[in-house]
This record gives sequence, structure tokens and C-alpha cells, in this order.
Amino acid sequence: MKKIQGAIIIDIDRCKGCSLCVEACPLNLLHIAMRKVNIKGYPYVEQINEMSCTGCANCSIVCPDACISVYRKKCL
Repeated sequence: MKKIQGAIIIDIDRCKGCSLCVEACPLNLLHIAMRKVNIKGYPYVEQINEMSCTGCANCSIVCPDACISVYRKKCL
């Protein structure tokens, strides 16, 4: 049986660090990088554990700036 795994792509240069995606993630896989900023000077979102994402896309749905893309892939 194949397991579905998600892959999150974050456009850090567009992210404003609003943390809506952090709150929306049911697995708590995202966090705000407080000591790093993007080219606009905002702290941005980072993924904590890439292997645990299920691809639910809650983060992508709530992102007001469309910075997050979620892809689903089958794993063996």
C-alpha cells in the first residue's frame, strides 16, 4: 500500500510572516523563522519536518499572499 506524502514549497520572498499557515497546520509542521528575514525584511515561514506532511493544503488555503504551494505524492 502506498502512503500519501505532502511537499510544501514556500516562496519566502513573498511571505510576510502573518503566521496564519502556522495556526492552520494540524500537524504543527510550520514555524516563523524569527532570526531570519526575507528580502523585504519580514520573518518568514519555514517547514520543520518535511517527512511528516500529509498534503492537506490547509496552509496554502489560508495564506493571504499565496506564498505556499502544496503537492501530494505517493510514497512506497
